[in-house]
Amino acid sequence: MKARIGAHELLYGAILAALAILIPTAFGGWLQVYIPPFSATLGSHVPTMLAMFISPRVAALVGIGSSLGFWFTLGPVVAARAAVHILIGIIGGLLVRAGYSNRGALILTALPHAVGEAVVVTLFGFDLYTALVVVGIGTLLHHTVDSVIALAAAGSLAKAGVKLNRLVV
Repeated sequence: MKARIGAHELLYGAILAALAILIPTAFGGWLQVYIPPFSATLGSHVPTMLAMFISPRVAALVGIGSSLGFWFTLGPVVAARAAVHILIGIIGGLLVRAGYSNRGALILTALPHAVGEAVVVTLFGFDLYTALVVVGIGTLLHHTVDSVIALAAAGSLAKAGVKLNRLVV
């Protein structure tokens, strides 16, 4: 039987994609650290991380939204870094689907997330120090902070009766 996107999954994906676009555009000025090519907008990974808990497809959709949000606000280099969220979201979604906890999926995607964003900036001509130390370590720290926020949000949503995990029919 072919898996299909359920109505709840589509709804949550659309809301999270909208948040992924909104966070960098609305909060970029005051929740953001910007040391080119690195930027960290507090909470910007949270929609993608929550989407991982739903499904790999929703996480990919939200990763696209994240990339668009950063394209609008900070341009192509940061948007290309944010495009890494598509792949990281898919990996995290597959980990959750395979039975890993939400926390486990976030821990396991931290290093690939940091390395992915570091590799992307080297494609734009940045040196290895900037790529690995500024972007790589910065992304690792940012991923960690946003993971704590995402887990807290998921816990709050669960208490409110919203079940994010395994929505695929």
